[in-house]
Amino acid sequence: MRRFRFLLAAALACAAMAALSASAQTVLRMNTSLARDSSYGVAVDTFAREVETGTGGRYRIQNSYSAALGDERGSIEGLQLGTLDLTMTSTGPVPNFVPEVAIFDIPFLFRDYAQARAVLDGPIGQEMLKQFEPKGIEALAWGENGFRNMTNNKRPIRTPADLEGLKMRTMENPIHIEAYRALGILPTPMAFTEVFTALQQGTVDGQENPLSVILSAKLYQVQKYLTLTGHVYSPALILMSKARWDELSPADKQVFLAAAREAVKVNRARIDHDEKNAVAELRAHGMQVIEHIDKAAFQAALAPTFADLGRKFGQANIDRIRNYQ
Repeated sequence: MRRFRFLLAAALACAAMAALSASAQTVLRMNTSLARDSSYGVAVDTFAREVETGTGGRYRIQNSYSAALGDERGSIEGLQLGTLDLTMTSTGPVPNFVPEVAIFDIPFLFRDYAQARAVLDGPIGQEMLKQFEPKGIEALAWGENGFRNMTNNKRPIRTPADLEGLKMRTMENPIHIEAYRALGILPTPMAFTEVFTALQQGTVDGQENPLSVILSAKLYQVQKYLTLTGHVYSPALILMSKARWDELSPADKQVFLAAAREAVKVNRARIDHDEKNAVAELRAHGMQVIEHIDKAAFQAALAPTFADLGRKFGQANIDRIRNYQ
C-alpha cells in the first residue's frame, strides 16, 4: 500500500509538472502573405522551429500562411495594436509606417543580390531596422523577395514604350507607383491577396513580382508574358510587436534574433534556388519569357523620377547605397 501511494504521488507530481509546463508555454501568432511552399513559408517555419528549440519549448510560434490572418498592411497594423505578434512581409506597405524604408524601393538601386544583401546586413540596413521601434514594431531581420520582374497578358515587354497604357497591379508603395507612372504604366495598388483574381478577371493587365513569388502563387495560370526587367530589388522583413518583444527576457531576445537570422538564410536560399530554375519552369507552364532588355533605356525613361527621389531622400543617401561594396 505504501509503495502504491508513493507511485500515485509521483504520478500526480509528474502530471502537475506537465500541466505547469504546458501552461507556461506562450503561443505567438505569426502571419505571412505567401503560401507555405514559398520563400516566406520556409522562412517562418524555420523561425518557429528555432524559437521553440532555443527557448526549450517555452515559446511556440503558430504560423498562418497565404494571408490567412490578413494582408500585409493589416498585419503590420496588428503588430501595433497587439492583435498579432509577428509577421514576415514585403516592404510594399511598410513606408506607410516607416517612410525611411522607401529608399530601398528605388528602381535599379542595387547591382545584384550580393550587393543588396550586403547593404541590408551591413550598417545601412541595421540602422534602418532601428527606425521601427518608435512605431511600436521591433524589426528582427531583413529577408528577401528578390528582384521584381513584369508579367502581363497584352504583349511582350521589350522597351519602355511597350509599357504605355498597361494596367499593372503594384504594391501599395508610393515609390513604385511614381516610377511606374513615369514609364507609362497605369498603376493599380492592391493587396497581394487580390492579385490572382484581378488578373484572372482582367481587372488589371499585369503585375510585377520576383520569380519566386510568380512561381509559388502560380501566376503563370493567369499571365502570358514575362519580362526579366529586374527593375526593383524587393526586401522583406521579419517584424514583431514591440509590446511582445519588451516582454522577452534578454536571453530570449537573443534566441528570437538568432532564429530570425536562420530564417533569412533559408529564405534567401529558396530565392536562389527559384531564380536558377524559374525561367525553365515558367516556360514549361506556357509563359513566353523575354530574358534580355536594354536596362539603360528603362533607366533613361526614369531620369526625372530619379531626380525627384534624389531631392526627397538626399542624393548622398542614395549614392551611399548604390556604391556600397
